[in-house]
Amino acid sequence: QLPAGSLQLTLYQYKTCPFCSKVRAFLDYHGLPYEIVEVNPIMRKEIKFSSYRKVPILLANAGSPLQLNDSSVIISAIKTYLISRRNSLEEIVSFYPPVKTVTEQGKEVLEYENKYWLMLDEKETKRVYPVKEVRVEEMKWRKWADDWLVHLISPNVYRTPKEALASFDYIVREGKFGTLEGLFAKYVGAAAMFFISKRLKKRHQLRDDVREDLYEAVNQWVKAVGKNRLFMGGNQPNLADLAVYGVLRVMEGLEAFDDMMVHTNIQPWYQRMEEVIQKTGI
Repeated sequence: QLPAGSLQLTLYQYKTCPFCSKVRAFLDYHGLPYEIVEVNPIMRKEIKFSSYRKVPILLANAGSPLQLNDSSVIISAIKTYLISRRNSLEEIVSFYPPVKTVTEQGKEVLEYENKYWLMLDEKETKRVYPVKEVRVEEMKWRKWADDWLVHLISPNVYRTPKEALASFDYIVREGKFGTLEGLFAKYVGAAAMFFISKRLKKRHQLRDDVREDLYEAVNQWVKAVGKNRLFMGGNQPNLADLAVYGVLRVMEGLEAFDDMMVHTNIQPWYQRMEEVIQKTGI
């Protein structure tokens, strides 16, 4: 439990971004108060202060202001800070150095080392992860949420022109757009994302019916949680639970989400996640 006002947080986000949703699920579950700045996805002037041009960005002040980038780094660093008060947040963030890498497509991107690790000493590690397998499992499924699950969202929510339009209607409604900008984004964006989703489908080698990949992934997660646990973290969610929930939540209100609820075994776990976040959240 942190003293009131000891950690001031501002999250720069797009509400419908799965990576931003992951961070919100984490902050809400831990009862951490934070301000939200909704970023205009076209102009992005809200983050012009930053050389890092993606969201989420978390500005954290625990005595001195600090910028945290990348959803998994944000979650690992803040979780480490909550557990271990030995190090300053600044020192903890330095354990996740950015490294420039080149993708298969030849694009230069920033990657962050150690981003699924909590930087804890031996005693703290034993307290949080009583057995080594628990830590390995959590890291494996956090990585899976970033490397696989998140790539199933766009091809599924923009699967047909009708679904693409419904998705952009939601994005414009929830996002930060001017009236004309919103209309333009809705129709032009929906058409663009319909075609981009086809490219993503090919890049990630998805099936003709991308719903099948979504259903398979979601059932794979449910099977990993198993029948004897409420969550992967046992009686309470761990960071993998929060990551998977955060990613899937962005589809709420869309056809893909309703289909997923009907055709997979995710519903009991998903409802438990909703309840526990509402209960612990602020």
